[in-house]
Amino acid sequence: MSENETVSPDVAWLAAVKPATHVNPEPRASYHLVVVGGGPAGLICAMGAAGLGAKVALVERHRMGGDCLNVGCVPTKALLEFVRKDPLPTFGRAFSWLRQVRADIAPHDSVARYTEAGVDVFLGDGVFQDRRTLKVGDLLLRGRRFAICTGAAPSMPPIPGLAELDPLTNESLFDIDMQPPRLAVLGAGPIGCELAEAFARLGSEVHLFEQAAQVLPMESEGAASRVAEALRANGVQLHLGRSVDRAWRERDMVIQAGDTQVHVDDVLVALGRTPNTRGLALDRAGVRTDERGIIQVDRRLRTSNRRIYAAGDCASTLQFTHHADAQAKVLIQNALFLPTARADRLVVPRCTYTQPEVATVGDGEAALRKAGVPFDRYAVDFTALDRGRADPTTSGYAEVFTAKGSDRLLGACIVAPDAGEQIAPLCLMMSNGLGLGAANVAILPYPTRGEYLKRLAAEFNRTRMTPRVGKLMRRWFRFTDG
Repeated sequence: MSENETVSPDVAWLAAVKPATHVNPEPRASYHLVVVGGGPAGLICAMGAAGLGAKVALVERHRMGGDCLNVGCVPTKALLEFVRKDPLPTFGRAFSWLRQVRADIAPHDSVARYTEAGVDVFLGDGVFQDRRTLKVGDLLLRGRRFAICTGAAPSMPPIPGLAELDPLTNESLFDIDMQPPRLAVLGAGPIGCELAEAFARLGSEVHLFEQAAQVLPMESEGAASRVAEALRANGVQLHLGRSVDRAWRERDMVIQAGDTQVHVDDVLVALGRTPNTRGLALDRAGVRTDERGIIQVDRRLRTSNRRIYAAGDCASTLQFTHHADAQAKVLIQNALFLPTARADRLVVPRCTYTQPEVATVGDGEAALRKAGVPFDRYAVDFTALDRGRADPTTSGYAEVFTAKGSDRLLGACIVAPDAGEQIAPLCLMMSNGLGLGAANVAILPYPTRGEYLKRLAAEFNRTRMTPRVGKLMRRWFRFTDG
């Protein structure tokens, strides 16, 4: 290639995460840690262990970076940012942008970077031979400890006729080169809502199906209603409270849900994820899974084989990149040193990046009521803040739940354009055992939406002015009068 020729984003991306020229190294006699899976959890395990001086092998069967870099967080959020900020977004420019962003980030997760850090990278399928040996092609990797971090893949529901339509999933969506004029999205969880919004903003006719009565079934009714309103405003047609019964192809694709039939050009399935544990021969390694295929781990992330640990989407129902990151750090401590770190006390937020965003941490009102936990609720509408009054486009709210009569935080939900950013201080407070009252000592810039935290703390303080406290105050002021 001449100096004037440029490498396409996809070529650069694949050269980083799955280089065609890579040759697997000769395995060492034994490794301190053999990591299976090069997604977020596996990469952090490998880099962290190697940084401490351990001998580490990393096995990846597909592409380094896992779903997050290749077909998940990175391309989805790049697409959403583009369609919101470009006044007249087109499919071609939007997909070129997301592919460029992915290519720019790829070197951070590349084979070259990990090799340079001292990790032996093996590309290929890993299959356990016994409790201490993994086979990759013709190579045998033996280790003192193993970390299974193989992630998860999209689930395909048993809807009659659906498989014959060869529907899109997040794994294939970003490879398309033509915009579907009409798109059916099955599942109104975070992935479904985000991609429905993106394609509606690009001009596609989007139909979003969800068997629950609301979008984002895991979120509160109030948060879901705000997102549903925004989706409708973007042109998304919602079909809620009904399951898709069957699908077939005529001249186009037809989706039927109850008495509703929708004709579309493509179908995107966003109905949950299945752990990538098949093909590993976990039975040979003595590793147990549940009926869904999720690897069973204890609070130290140890499997039924105490030499083997697991982290990330293959071992958890909380399938978030940041959760995999946190679990990986627990795994490093426990696999290489004394197993004293725990994963069951992690404070794990979640965020859906629709507009508005919905960010949640801890338990919400429905979960607390179901568990019979007494609580107090404090809330503030962002339009009541001075920054909200200055910016008429800002809307949303923040609510927190505390233990009854206390400022101990049990959970929180924020609905706002930047909810994922705004929930950060609450995550920090909950992780460090700080109560809502701790916000009173913080000085925050004015005017900002971040002042919601001071408003919530002030609301809590007002509850402390009980009749008895009020009586004592009146006595004090009478005593100090004049």
